[in-house]
Amino acid sequence: MRNFLTLALVCFVQFFFAQDGDYVYANGIFQFEENKTQKIFTDWSRVRQSPDVNAKILDSLHTNKQILILKKEEQVLKLGERAANWYKISYQKEDQNFEGFLWGGNLSVGFRNKNGYDFLFGITKTINKKNPDFDGSFPQNYASIKVLEGYVLLDEIPFETGSGESLSYGTFVVESNHKLKDVDFTLKAMVSGEACGIASYDQYVLFKDKKLIALPQLMNVGDADVYYHSEKFIFPNDKGGIPNTFVFKMEEMEKDEKDREKFKRASQTYLWNGNSFKAK
Repeated sequence: MRNFLTLALVCFVQFFFAQDGDYVYANGIFQFEENKTQKIFTDWSRVRQSPDVNAKILDSLHTNKQILILKKEEQVLKLGERAANWYKISYQKEDQNFEGFLWGGNLSVGFRNKNGYDFLFGITKTINKKNPDFDGSFPQNYASIKVLEGYVLLDEIPFETGSGESLSYGTFVVESNHKLKDVDFTLKAMVSGEACGIASYDQYVLFKDKKLIALPQLMNVGDADVYYHSEKFIFPNDKGGIPNTFVFKMEEMEKDEKDREKFKRASQTYLWNGNSFKAK
C-alpha cells in the first residue's frame, strides 16, 4: 500500500503543477460533439445571449428538452467540482427555431430511450462533505439518473460519484434484467479518470414498475502492476450466478517492497425478492 500511495501522490503533484496558473480545464465528461443532439438534464437550464453567466437570459429549457450542439465555446465555467465549456445551441419551440448559449454542465452526460421511457444521467452538484478520517471536509460530487415519460419526471435516483479528476469519461447504457425477478431492465452509469491512481465508479440501477432502485456502487482503481482494487457483481445470468441473487465481489492486490504480490478478497451476497434487496 505504501508504494501505491507514494505513486498516487506523485501523480497528483504532476497533475496539480500541470495546470497553467488559474486556467480552468473542462471535465472531459462534459465534452459534447458539434452537430449532435443532446438533452437538458437540470430541472431548468437558462439559455443566454452570450457564453457568460452574467449575460442576458433569453429562455429556460426544462429537463429532457432536446437541443442541437452548434459550437463549443472557449469559455469554461466551474461550479463546485464541475467544469464545463459553454455551447452555442439551437432548439425548437412552438415550431420555431431559436439559438443561444448554454453551460455544458446542465446537459446530460448520457441519455437512453427504452420502452417509451427516457432515461437521463448527469452530474448534479458538489457539496462539502465531512471527512471521517480528519478534521475537515472535501468536495463530493453527486450524480443522478432520471426516468421521464415525455416531460413528466417519474423517478430520480441520486448517488455520490467521483471527484473532478474522475470526470474524464462517462458512459450510460441499458442492460438486460440479469434474470432478476420482475425487473424490466438494468441501467449502468459509469465515470472514470485518465490519470494513474484515479478511480472509476459504476452505478447499477434496476428499473421496474416505473421506479428506479440503486444497487451498491462499485469502485475500481489501480496503477499498472503495482496495485489494483476491483469490485464487481455476479448476477443470476453470469457464470456461477444464483437465482434472484447478486453477489458483490472485491479483489485487491498490492506489491510489497520485495515485489511480492499480496491479495485481499471479500464478498457480500444480496437477496432480491422482486421488489427490493437485502444483504444475506
